[in-house]
Amino acid sequence: MPSFAALAAVNWRDELRRLPYIVAGAVVMAVSFTLFQNPHRMSAGGISGLSIITNYLTGIPVGTAYFVLNIPMMALGFFFLGGWRFLGRTLVCVGLFSLLTNLLVGVWPRLIQPWPLTDDLFLSAVFGGLLSGLGGGLVYREGGSSAGTGVLSRAIQLKTGMPLSILYVMTDGLIVLVMGALFGWAKSLYALVLLYLWGVATDYVLDNATGVQVATVVTSQPDEVILAIRQRLGHSASKWEITGGYSGERKQMIMCTVNRHKVRALKQAILAQDPQAFVVIGAAAQAVGGGFVEGR
Repeated sequence: MPSFAALAAVNWRDELRRLPYIVAGAVVMAVSFTLFQNPHRMSAGGISGLSIITNYLTGIPVGTAYFVLNIPMMALGFFFLGGWRFLGRTLVCVGLFSLLTNLLVGVWPRLIQPWPLTDDLFLSAVFGGLLSGLGGGLVYREGGSSAGTGVLSRAIQLKTGMPLSILYVMTDGLIVLVMGALFGWAKSLYALVLLYLWGVATDYVLDNATGVQVATVVTSQPDEVILAIRQRLGHSASKWEITGGYSGERKQMIMCTVNRHKVRALKQAILAQDPQAFVVIGAAAQAVGGGFVEGR
């Protein structure tokens, strides 16, 4: 269970670096939702779909419904996904998406004539899916979440490595079917197209950002480099002695496993200690054990 000590240990400089990308992702998702999805009561399932259903049945503003329905999902993610970091990043995304949605739902019809932007459901599905996926990818790439059933998808993806495009279909398909029963089966079929494109666009932005990267370093200053990695990234590393095949010189080789978003910081930490270090970084499918947590 996350503690207040864990809150004190949060790297706030790193969180501030991530914030603009999470904000940008939330803005793109809100614009996509209000332009292409909500006007046609068509969604890729999840909490956004439940919000449209709630708005239709009760009249509660769709953005408000989105935030309220996400409260239990944010609690779930806090305890099982990422603690305080997850909660802070997700609150930014969900709160901004909710506020912008309520604002834009009232503003767009007065700014854009005719309204909605297009009556073509296929175009709405394509652009709604791609834009929402791009926004979601920005959020996920920085370790954030739009909560909702994406919390379940994210947790499953981190454990199994399954593509998000498949997980979205699995977790949100039921809600899409409910929306089809309420608003018409044609919209439900188009929503499946939207759902798939959302996942594809998200995977594209992530570009394996949730996968792990393995760095192999040849250095003459192994202890200093390992200390720098530990202080800068909170990771440890393994080392062993090697002999150069051409020079015959004895050096040390270090291996360190990090998440992709930490690669830049890793290179900076290494080269700051040993500018002559030889560094090779490559992708790995998964990393399990040893205290390593994928996605953080």
